[in-house]
Amino acid sequence: MLIKFINRVLSSIGQDLAIDLGTANSLVYVKGRGIVIQEPSVVAINQKTGKVLAIGQEAKKMVGRTPAHIVATRPLVKGVISDFEVTEQMLKYFIDRAIKRKFILQPGPRVIVGIPFGVTEVEKKAVRDAALSAGSREVYLIEEPMAAAIGARFAVQEPGGNFIVDIGGGTTEVAVISLGGVVYAKSLRIAGDKLNEDIINYAQEEYKLLIGERTAESVKIGIGSAYPLKERKEMPLRGRNMLTGLPEEISISDTDIRKAMERSVRQIVNEIKVTVEETPPELLADIMHRGIYLAGGGALLRELDTLITKETKIPTRIVEDPLTAMVRGAGLVLENLDELRDVLVETENLEPPR
Repeated sequence: MLIKFINRVLSSIGQDLAIDLGTANSLVYVKGRGIVIQEPSVVAINQKTGKVLAIGQEAKKMVGRTPAHIVATRPLVKGVISDFEVTEQMLKYFIDRAIKRKFILQPGPRVIVGIPFGVTEVEKKAVRDAALSAGSREVYLIEEPMAAAIGARFAVQEPGGNFIVDIGGGTTEVAVISLGGVVYAKSLRIAGDKLNEDIINYAQEEYKLLIGERTAESVKIGIGSAYPLKERKEMPLRGRNMLTGLPEEISISDTDIRKAMERSVRQIVNEIKVTVEETPPELLADIMHRGIYLAGGGALLRELDTLITKETKIPTRIVEDPLTAMVRGAGLVLENLDELRDVLVETENLEPPR
């Protein structure tokens, strides 16, 4: 009887977390407190010792600036785990920072983790196992477009069409949601990281200039757009000339960056158009009235909403604070687990792998 009472008390002081385990950034939501962590999904490792040196923002600062034996790496590629052990250590770091255990016997938290739509059972199991090994007592999974729609305050459990496009670092999720389920969805492995790669390749091909990923991302954020801007934008681009081997600075315009990203942006837009074509007529009528909504960091690309509106003939809007929409949605599920349990992916609570 005493043991049952102790277990009940310990469970009551456990904390619940929602985690957006993204390719580029990870966010952690604590029930009752909101978002407490927003860090890059980067881990710096000393390959000589195997020791983790830094995680998150500190590790990102090391990208491209470390000696050969120190590697700053992303343990997730295109939304799925590519390095299980490093992902486990990153999750443990985020969980420990978020919950700040007050008692030695305090149980691990219940955790909801976002996953891309359409991942395999093996990939789902990898996420569950990593979260359990990192100290969680229960793990639930939620599909990222569903979480983003809930974070955008859509009435997902009502009979009506909701169209969400979640553009992250590794994947773009396009989904139509109604009655608490995904009616039609596609996961495209073209997103923010691919746009950075496009800019790197363009600089090499057009200007024979070698630049890094961080430089490409800063240019994308600084002057990138999906549709012509009213005013021309320019910024300096610094790198190494591939012919002379010497440092060089050139001036690059929004037109150049738009041209560099054009093919990938077109693929995202085409996937949205295919989803519109596959949507049942009754739901499409709702969507034409409500509009298409963009979430994720990629939603911040200038004039992307304008381009999608032009191509689909459906009003397109950006959700409030698109970077945090997914984790806010998973957090709302945490806060209202009894009412929203049906939106979770069916999952078993597995024992931690040995």
